[in-house]
Amino acid sequence: MTLEAQARLALKRGDLSAAVTAARALALAHPDQPAGFFLLGIAAAEAGQIAKAVPMIEAAVELGPKAEYLAQLARLLILLHRDGEAADAAERAMTLAPNDPLTLDTIGCVLARLGRHEQSIAPFSAAVAAEPANLEYRYNLAAAQGFTGRVDKARTHYENILTKDLGNARAHYALAILSRQTDQSNHVRRLKAALGVSTSPDDRLRIGYALAKELEDIGKPEEAFQHLAQANTTHKRRIGYNFAHDAAIFDAIEARFGTRAQCMASGAGKATSSPIFVVGMPRTGTTLVDRILSSHRDVGSAGELQAMPLVVKRLAGTSSRTVIDPATVMASGAIDPAVLGGSYLAQAGHHKPVGTPRFTDKLPANFLYVGHIARALPMAPIVCLRRNPMDTIWSNYKNLFASQSAYYAYSYDLMDIARYYVRFDRLMALWESLFPGRVLQLSYEQLVADQEGQTRRLLEHCGLEWDEACLSFHENSAAVATPSAAQVRRPLNADSVGKWRSHEAHLRHVAAWLGAQGMDAG
Repeated sequence: MTLEAQARLALKRGDLSAAVTAARALALAHPDQPAGFFLLGIAAAEAGQIAKAVPMIEAAVELGPKAEYLAQLARLLILLHRDGEAADAAERAMTLAPNDPLTLDTIGCVLARLGRHEQSIAPFSAAVAAEPANLEYRYNLAAAQGFTGRVDKARTHYENILTKDLGNARAHYALAILSRQTDQSNHVRRLKAALGVSTSPDDRLRIGYALAKELEDIGKPEEAFQHLAQANTTHKRRIGYNFAHDAAIFDAIEARFGTRAQCMASGAGKATSSPIFVVGMPRTGTTLVDRILSSHRDVGSAGELQAMPLVVKRLAGTSSRTVIDPATVMASGAIDPAVLGGSYLAQAGHHKPVGTPRFTDKLPANFLYVGHIARALPMAPIVCLRRNPMDTIWSNYKNLFASQSAYYAYSYDLMDIARYYVRFDRLMALWESLFPGRVLQLSYEQLVADQEGQTRRLLEHCGLEWDEACLSFHENSAAVATPSAAQVRRPLNADSVGKWRSHEAHLRHVAAWLGAQGMDAG
């Protein structure tokens, strides 16, 4: 067996020590050949040493570029948030006409992480064609098809997965949110069976959410709530969340931008109106507004970028492993606004759609960074979606966000969400006092009631001329990678207004608490 074969076999069985030994021997025996360096890099990556792995794989690419090497390099660069280099490596890999299914799937995953879901279809499809029995490849293709509006094709692939793996929780959940279920067509019975035999906490969480969603779709709100409450209670206990964690972040932001604002770095920032920030609590209409704006001839959607949080974290220089925490907030006040603005534009530029002078960044959690945006990008419009507090709380509770993300850890308990909403509301009031008129507070309910009037108001705030296409946002063919994908492909409607009242008996204590805080629950 050759040294390369030995190293690959050792990697496959997880024996990193043996893999490194064989790969090092290969690199020493053939320093002019790329395989040894590539396999050393993969072994380092498997050990979690991403920064160490990248130079070795780059050396392999330099010695002999192969699609496999470039695809793996792109994957690691994404993990290091070197998005532009990752995009270049992935595109270069595709030009080499790869036929290995793992390489094709890896390229597709990189493109998906970059928000290029339409581009990811081709490598994902080729991976499935090359290895049809691989359910991971098929799931990735189905997800990309769902994001890009190919709903029937996505459904077919998800069903194919479930015929081979009935307990596949990701496929169950994806099917549930792919479209509205009906009495005649739903998966409730199958979901109950899957939940009954599932033992994985992550799988039970996804299946529980899927079941609750489908039960609500078919008019069984009480049963839906019971499944949802059980899934959320279990998960909150599992992650050990305490609202004090988020309260400390809000406290730090208010302290840094309020009482200590005079100590912040001065500077003019970057004078560009190219980015349009769409912020707010999740599930309040941010995706809808993103679709309206990106239907405009001059605007493309860059999706939910992590660019601002990542750049602030990097420039703050704090050692914590979390993107946002009190120490990072306090340190971020020393960042030069022009440096922050330039760094953001460089990071976001790798995701900016080609062909439009302006783009939307619709990461909802950027409401935490309004102070930085206002200082670093003084001409960039900011739109904050506002929705009835109780509908906001209910919608956050019933939708499964990234379950490992600290951004959404508050969303598994109704009272935690209510507390978070109150602090969000208070923070938006601070931003208004510091930057009067800078943020357009756009009501979801008013948008539904007066689509054209509020759309004109939105475009005016963003410095955009009127475009009739913005009223037909549901015809926008761009990808949507959020739980709102099905809704924003339909014309504007009031179906979601007042939805919390279907569960009013379970939410009265939340409404009463909001009232005690001086807030109209609606």
